[in-house]
Amino acid sequence: MNDPALPDDLRPRPLSARSVVLSLMLGTHPPELGTRELGRLVEGFDIGGSTLRAALSRMVAAGDLLRTDAGYRLSDRLVRRQRRQDEAVRPRTRVWDGDWEMVVVTATGRGPAERADLRTQLAALRLAELREGVWLRPANLSRPLPAALDEVARRCTARPAGSARDLAADLWPLDAWSGTARALLEHPDRAGRPADRLALFAAVVRHLLADPVLPPGLLPDGWPGEALRTAYADYRRELTGRVGQVRARVGGA
Repeated sequence: MNDPALPDDLRPRPLSARSVVLSLMLGTHPPELGTRELGRLVEGFDIGGSTLRAALSRMVAAGDLLRTDAGYRLSDRLVRRQRRQDEAVRPRTRVWDGDWEMVVVTATGRGPAERADLRTQLAALRLAELREGVWLRPANLSRPLPAALDEVARRCTARPAGSARDLAADLWPLDAWSGTARALLEHPDRAGRPADRLALFAAVVRHLLADPVLPPGLLPDGWPGEALRTAYADYRRELTGRVGQVRARVGGA
């Protein structure tokens, strides 16, 4: 599946056995599958038994999966990733009163790795960098900021003196995000094979993680964020149904 309308980092690409297993587990609640269930599920993605066994062994060794009596479950690290993925599909918002969250990094003497890790954390919280060390966003998300931020930054509430809509447009590439989302929305009906659909919706999840989830008044007209979330939620129900069918067959075997 190769479409030039999508940027390289979001273009669906063939998934490895590890990626297929992770995608199935991340979409399963609770994130645990039996060995026989996994074997049946990956058959639809052109993955053989020996390839699956090798991938599972490597994933246990890498700390991605933990063995259970019946099969495997996600490690705590990847359970946290599952929560972030769930949040991307249905972020918790609140009525916006015009306030903005602001985080000003005050710590000094940190190495490149620490600075990069902090930037990743702040971006994952859907904050945007106004200038080096100054991060902000509208205070419309119903989620606490990690207490550990207080060790390296000051948190405060602010309101822009000028247009909040113009500020949002400066902080996030809204037109680019919207264009890619619309391109992704055109593809589900074209992706017929299970492997192609899984690869496509892995790209959808990556794109949803970059959605700033702004108040409606700050978004361009026709914002496709909700439509993309709905498309992914529909696919996740499709996967959940497939897992249920496999469990029923395995349990009745």
